[in-house]
Amino acid sequence: MSIPDAVFEAAEELAARRRCSRSSLYAEALERLLVEADDDDVTARLDALYAEMSSGLDETLREAQADALSDPW
Repeated sequence: MSIPDAVFEAAEELAARRRCSRSSLYAEALERLLVEADDDDVTARLDALYAEMSSGLDETLREAQADALSDPW
């Protein structure tokens, strides 16, 4: 694996501050990247779904929600 010098040095400093190994730091970073990529996939699929259908509330439900939110108890 090849890492640019500046990134390597920054990772070395971070690992030292966190008192962890480079390997554990890189593993954590990769895990976060994979989670983020998975989240992006879910978002893209939802965007595609809502591009094909309305995401607005039914008028009756919208009115009921507005009434419930405006009711001070």
